[in-house]
Amino acid sequence: MIETLGQRVNGDEALVRRGRFLTTTFLLEVGQTAWLISIFEGQVVSVARGPFVMPSSCFALRAPEEEWQKFWASRPPPGSNDLMALIKRRVLKAEGNLQVFTANLRYFKEALAKLRQPAAREGAKP
Repeated sequence: MIETLGQRVNGDEALVRRGRFLTTTFLLEVGQTAWLISIFEGQVVSVARGPFVMPSSCFALRAPEEEWQKFWASRPPPGSNDLMALIKRRVLKAEGNLQVFTANLRYFKEALAKLRQPAAREGAKP
């Protein structure tokens, strides 16, 4: 699922435009699995799955897999619907150069929310 982040983000013109001044690489840890995500001018240019020996990243976002699964649900429960809510609950750890993260917080919130499962339409056949 995370490997589709590039397609999902790059397909959203408004989101890419919002991140047009953002060029960075960050580490996303989903439980024991690490992902190195590179962004160039708002576009996700690579998503690499670890393990990594010595990953070079600007900052890292680390949370247990079950917390990410709640965040990526089609309708996340309260406290799991936003990156800052996860940080406030102390289940998401943000480490490293947090200036880059906080200066582009809305971009990261929307980009990672792109991995949410599509909501099932009412009355749709399973």
